[in-house]
Amino acid sequence: MGQAFSEEPKLEEYRPYLEAKYMRFSDHRAMNESQAAYIADLENQRMKLETEAFSEITNNVTMAGNITLANGDEYSVNSQSYNTLLSTDQNREDRKKCYDKRFYHLINESDSMAALYSEKARLDDLDARELNYTDCYNYTLYSAYLNRTQIDEMNTVFKERKDVFEDYNEFRKNKLGLEKLKPYDLLLQLTDQPGKNYTYVEALQEIQNSYSRMDPRFNEIFLKMVTGNFVDVYPDPEHGKQPGGYTYSLCSLKSPALVFLNYNGLISDQKAITHELGHGINFYLMGNSVDYLYCSGPIYEMEVPSTFNEELFVDYVIQNSDKETAVNVLSQHIGEYQNYFTRQPMITEFEYKAHQLCAENGTASGADLNAIWTNLSKEYGSDSVEYYDEDSAEWAYINHIYLTNNYYTFNYAVSKAITLSLFKQYKEDPETFNKNYIAYLSAGSTMPPEEKLKKYFGIEINRQLFEDAMDVVELRIQELNELEAKKSANESGSAAKSLNTSGFFWTGEYKNK
Repeated sequence: MGQAFSEEPKLEEYRPYLEAKYMRFSDHRAMNESQAAYIADLENQRMKLETEAFSEITNNVTMAGNITLANGDEYSVNSQSYNTLLSTDQNREDRKKCYDKRFYHLINESDSMAALYSEKARLDDLDARELNYTDCYNYTLYSAYLNRTQIDEMNTVFKERKDVFEDYNEFRKNKLGLEKLKPYDLLLQLTDQPGKNYTYVEALQEIQNSYSRMDPRFNEIFLKMVTGNFVDVYPDPEHGKQPGGYTYSLCSLKSPALVFLNYNGLISDQKAITHELGHGINFYLMGNSVDYLYCSGPIYEMEVPSTFNEELFVDYVIQNSDKETAVNVLSQHIGEYQNYFTRQPMITEFEYKAHQLCAENGTASGADLNAIWTNLSKEYGSDSVEYYDEDSAEWAYINHIYLTNNYYTFNYAVSKAITLSLFKQYKEDPETFNKNYIAYLSAGSTMPPEEKLKKYFGIEINRQLFEDAMDVVELRIQELNELEAKKSANESGSAAKSLNTSGFFWTGEYKNK
């Protein structure tokens, strides 16, 4: 490759790309056509298992059956209806019935899903070893420019500091008027009021206001996207539009990205919009700064601009909304922190331990995998929640673990930790941060992810990063309790004025922590 650069000087512009995509993987490629054919066959087998697993999950695992609600209605429990009921039904007995129906149904399905997973784990590691990796986990981390020590440190921090969420769980328990939290209480919204309904234009104005302290290019790109017919916003389920949100890059055209989502007028939808716009702003900056070959990155890096936008929006709501709205938005946001820093890393650790067990024994039963899941749940989970004594089979319906590119969810924990570290810098010195952040988003994959983080922000992906992230979570929970106390005390004065006192969380007290 060195000879190619000397013979073709124009290749120098693409050195980072060639190094990342080819030279870095020179020892991890098929050695000959025979091995390449064998690896291709393994990939086909893995894809077939993935398809079979998804079919089983869709048609059997998530279809738990019917329950009878307190009002006498029959209710079919599936993946979507389960989350809907547990997040909205104020009747605790209904929630318990729904939770129990799925809990025991998953246990019944665990043996058949364990058989699929065992075969998948065998093929995963076989494929990885053919490419000169120790196992599939090593392959995934190497591709993401990470190593086991970094992820082990992350998991250790989140387990050691899980008590940070106890104050939040206490807050939830008090808001719900419960003596003890059960697993079917954890998704319930803390208010049964939907809140103000915002028009789409009002939502965009709120989002635009949340960018007020960002570099002017944020606002320029925002206006290009929302006024240039790049956002497909309104729900249309009758014509097949699916729920959720997605951003499609048009970097090669140097154009704003396409955003697809469903806006229903709630403040939570505004957060979804700004999340997708974060991706869009990143894509636009990359597309207009570097060759389109560099307009990508590992999952955890690409999620940073979207979740950073969420932090901007939540902060704006806290500072500029009535206390009820501020409390509800912040409490929901902290619940998402709990998901990022407990459930997401736990899923990946479950996969690793399950693969290890399959490698040692050749296979694993449903009971084996249920025990791994339950033990990890205790390591990551809250001591203030009264879980069931039986082993849980919740792993069985998580489709990510059956992907051919599995070990997927840890990316979200790493990404959120980076986001909170960046947000801390933004709050302390917006001007310096903005200069570095625009350069960071514009650089794409012209340098490795951690090298880029260190260059622009002095951040390394190590134990300190995850400790810092949990410090921010702790301060957000303190902020929530302060807001709730003020709301309860019915303090006078404008919402914005009274809520602005929370700013001390990001000043000297934080720096000296």
